Amino acid sequence: MQLTDLIQQRLQVLQPLDLSIQDDSALHAGHAGNQGGGHFSISISSAHFSGQSQIIRHRLVYAQLADLMPNKIHALSIKALAPHEL
Repeated sequence: MQLTDLIQQRLQVLQPLDLSIQDDSALHAGHAGNQGGGHFSISISSAHFSGQSQIIRHRLVYAQLADLMPNKIHALSIKALAPHEL
């Protein structure tokens, strides 16, 4: 299973209305501090984010992926929106 597929599978618990995962690893190959994990950008919309601050939204995403960091995921950019913010 590809890592992007695993990330998508894990985030299904948030019942995303929209989910985009981009693997940016090639743009960051060889930079200092990277021990081999990938770089990913995630854009996700979910009703679970309604009324939540950006910090809480990010925590909800990180909670689903925590065991993948830092070995499989080195860096993660998150854009988390509630449905009314689309």
